[in-house]
Amino acid sequence: MFKVKHLMSHQVTPLTMETCLTDAVDQLLSSGFLGLPVVDEKKQLVGFLSEQDCIKALITDSYHCDSHIQVKDIMHKNPLFVSAELSILELATIMGKDKPKIFPVVDDFNRIVGVITRSQVMSSLNQSLKGCRVA
Repeated sequence: MFKVKHLMSHQVTPLTMETCLTDAVDQLLSSGFLGLPVVDEKKQLVGFLSEQDCIKALITDSYHCDSHIQVKDIMHKNPLFVSAELSILELATIMGKDKPKIFPVVDDFNRIVGVITRSQVMSSLNQSLKGCRVA
C-alpha cells in the first residue's frame, strides 16, 4: 500500500501569519486547494487556513470595505497534520472519522513538505480496489 509521501502534492506554498486576507485568498484560489498550511519563519507548521475561514472574514470585511485581517487572526491554530510515512489506508481511516478534506504533511522537524487531499486518498484506494478484480 502506498504511503502519504507517494501521493502528496509537493508543490505547495504555505502562508505566513502576517499575510493579509486578500493576499491569502488570492494564494488559496491560485493553489487549487481547499486550504493552505501556515508556517512561521522556520517554515514550521503553526496553523491552517481554509476557504471557509476566508469566506467568514470576507463577508464582514467586504461589507465594511476595510480589512486589517491577517492570516494569524483567522487561521486554525492547532491544525491536524500527518507524516509522509503514514500509510494511505491509515490516513483514509482518519479521514473517515474526521472532517478534514486536506492535511498538511510535515517532516520530523514539523516543517511542511506537502499536502494531501481526500481526493488523492480516494483515488488511490479506488485504484487499489480495481487491482483486486479478477479478469
